[in-house]
Amino acid sequence: MSVLAGSEEISVGTAEFVTGGLYVDALQDMPGSTTVFVVRGGRYLGSVVLADVPQPEALHALSALRAQGPETFLLTGDSPATTEKIARELAFDHVEAGLLPDAKLARIEALASRRRVAMIGDGINDAPALAAASVGIAKGSGTDVAKETADVVLIGNDLLKFVQLLGIARRTRRIILQNFAGTLLVDAGGMALAATGVLPPLAAALVHVTSELAFIMNSARLLPAARSE
Repeated sequence: MSVLAGSEEISVGTAEFVTGGLYVDALQDMPGSTTVFVVRGGRYLGSVVLADVPQPEALHALSALRAQGPETFLLTGDSPATTEKIARELAFDHVEAGLLPDAKLARIEALASRRRVAMIGDGINDAPALAAASVGIAKGSGTDVAKETADVVLIGNDLLKFVQLLGIARRTRRIILQNFAGTLLVDAGGMALAATGVLPPLAAALVHVTSELAFIMNSARLLPAARSE
């Protein structure tokens, strides 16, 4: 990020950003952390060291997610050293570090062009990539821009909510397809039997009502189970 203070420009960000790609070797992140550098008018003023710690439920959430089949990607602007440490703890399938917002957007667009992609993000810089994903998911504590751009907003930051969301979505799709296929089968069979005179009108009405009741009961399986007090 860059702002003007009087006649001087203040830049805050990665070493590559604040120096325009120059003197990057002189400004390096500390191992296992991300350093935000501050430069004013070309003069180095200082830096802030940030260390990321995985959410307590992250490992459990990723294990549960992998059990359902999807590949997992970690796309981040953090330094490779920081990202490598987090990636080892959480065991992502694919890891890419040091991505600026436009690079993250390009990566999501490339993935979404050949498969369905769900992206979870919470920052202002995540908004373009959230919009480009097949399904954009924002954390409840994320920025307003991220939540407005996303298709789904999680309540809170618990990543297990996403795993539950994916399970509910897949179960809903499965039941919809079951009802759709069942309706086609019953209607096609009923019309064929009615056309040949095998199925009289009263019996046809009974079959129709019975099948509709069966499909409603099948859909009722989506209702959450009552919680015991």
